[in-house]
Amino acid sequence: MGRVLLRLYRDTRGQDLIEYALLTTFIGFAGLLVVDVILSAIGVTYTSQENAIHGVWIPNAPGSAGS
Repeated sequence: MGRVLLRLYRDTRGQDLIEYALLTTFIGFAGLLVVDVILSAIGVTYTSQENAIHGVWIPNAPGSAGS
């Protein structure tokens, strides 16, 4: 049993595929985190702009002449 485990430990075939899979997984998770941060920043900016614009124009009351 020990010889089999030692042989598996020393065998490097397929190592590059595992490394690429791990790297792809890491990049994927990092991308998800970055997208989450960007969407949050966009939401905050949109909300602040909406609040700033909301007070600029106040419509006339219904039935009153446009003064």
